[in-house]
Amino acid sequence: MRLNGFGLRPAPAVALAALLLGACATPRPTPAPAPDSGIVVPAEPSAARGRLRPMPVRPLNVRADCRFTDEAGYAASTRLDVVQAEVRDFAATVDVPRRGSCRFDLNGFRQVRHEPHVELRAADGCTVRMWEQGAQVTVAFAECASRCSSGTFDYVWPILVDRSSGRCH
Repeated sequence: MRLNGFGLRPAPAVALAALLLGACATPRPTPAPAPDSGIVVPAEPSAARGRLRPMPVRPLNVRADCRFTDEAGYAASTRLDVVQAEVRDFAATVDVPRRGSCRFDLNGFRQVRHEPHVELRAADGCTVRMWEQGAQVTVAFAECASRCSSGTFDYVWPILVDRSSGRCH
């Protein structure tokens, strides 16, 4: 007979009962009511108290000419001028230590989207997206390896621009 740390032998029935009770404690999702049932589903509690608010959909306006370098030597610079979601000027350079660099310029891109985010696309598939996140504007890159030194694009992060100060990081 084997005893546990309390000097008691566990009973298989007790362990099974605890397992079954634990499974019952998990709440099941409530199915959505039928469209014509007349039942009103209350909003999520956090949304009802105003904690979550959707970002406003409005034309992007941002101007920046900034540079930054972090502790590891990762550096980026951007020149950005967007008025009423129309990109007037854009250039960016990203330098990744021991990897190489990437360069982006408005020439060669065409603007394909204005809202809810600004999107630039080049013939080679490189896409630059810009969107507002509170006080910051994010400038992100996708499918842009051809604009970088070999293997560098895997290490490129979005550039964040502070709308009020024009600084980036």
